[in-house]
Amino acid sequence: MPADANIWLFSYGTLRQRNVQLATFGRELEGHDDALVGFSRSMVEIKDSDVVATSGETHHPILARSGNPADEVEGTVFRITPAEVAAADSYEVSDYKRVAVTLKSGIEAFVYIRAEG
Repeated sequence: MPADANIWLFSYGTLRQRNVQLATFGRELEGHDDALVGFSRSMVEIKDSDVVATSGETHHPILARSGNPADEVEGTVFRITPAEVAAADSYEVSDYKRVAVTLKSGIEAFVYIRAEG
C-alpha cells in the first residue's frame, strides 16, 4: 500500500486524546466528527500498565456490534498512514480487534471493537 494511501481510523475513545496521539503516532492527528451506526459502547478495564500510563485511564470505552440501527456511537475519523495503523495496533490491548466498517458519512474506516464474540 503506498504511503500516501487514504487510510481512515475511527476513534471513539483514547486515540482522540492529544497525549495518546503524540505517544502512539509521534504527532497530533487531524480529524472530523463522524459516527458508527449499529454498535453500542461500554467500558473495559485496561490491565496493561503502559497503556494506562499513556492514557491516564484504567477503563477505556469499547464497542460491540448491536445490529440495532438506532444505536449510534459518535467519534472522530482520522486519516493515518500504514505505519500509524501498525502503531495503533500496538497500542490497543488484546480486548480489542481492528475491523473495517462504513461510517455514517459513508467513509470506509478501521475501528477497534471488542475482540470476543
